[in-house]
Amino acid sequence: MKTNLLFDFTVDKATTRFFINREFAAGLSLVWDAFTKKEILDQWGAPEPWTTQTIYMNFKVGGRRFYKMISPEGQEHFSVQDFTSIFSEDKF
Repeated sequence: MKTNLLFDFTVDKATTRFFINREFAAGLSLVWDAFTKKEILDQWGAPEPWTTQTIYMNFKVGGRRFYKMISPEGQEHFSVQDFTSIFSEDKF
């Protein structure tokens, strides 16, 4: 099994966007589901000890995900993820 897996996180401050390229030691279908199904995404989508709660997710081109990250003290930070392109089991 490959142990040196790619993890590249870049931020474009001018456009307020970030880009993540990452390899996983798991099957493609499982990784795709982990990023595109809110019930799975909410289980791991925030750094511990924070949690994530998806309020709304419409995973289609032109759709969006509205979610919040919740601190252990109860602070809530909201964010929106816009889906501008989707290439099944490849990238979005």
